[in-house]
Amino acid sequence: MSTVIFYNPKCSKCRTTLSILEEKGVDFEVIKYLENTPSVDELKDLLNQLNMDARSLMRTFEAPYKENNLDDESLSEDDLIQAMIDNPILIERPIVKTDKGIVIARPPENVLGII
Repeated sequence: MSTVIFYNPKCSKCRTTLSILEEKGVDFEVIKYLENTPSVDELKDLLNQLNMDARSLMRTFEAPYKENNLDDESLSEDDLIQAMIDNPILIERPIVKTDKGIVIARPPENVLGII
């Protein structure tokens, strides 16, 4: 597997992480997840690899989180995953996946442990 970064060009952490990958000479694929949203199965796979539940991967301060009452504790894991599919801005970023592991690069230096 090659290195993959789930990337939002407007995000400074994403841009910094991308720069680290470039500086280290890593060959990587950029997935602009706002344009190319992961499928339900792909998102479930990422959550499994990250060993996280859906709520832990959500950007809870984004408008769609509040507008859709996603803080409702009765919502299921599938409900939250679907909300991230419908509103990909809710997905925490950047996510970087390599042969050595997967991390949320917040801070961007987190990526150093898997390259």
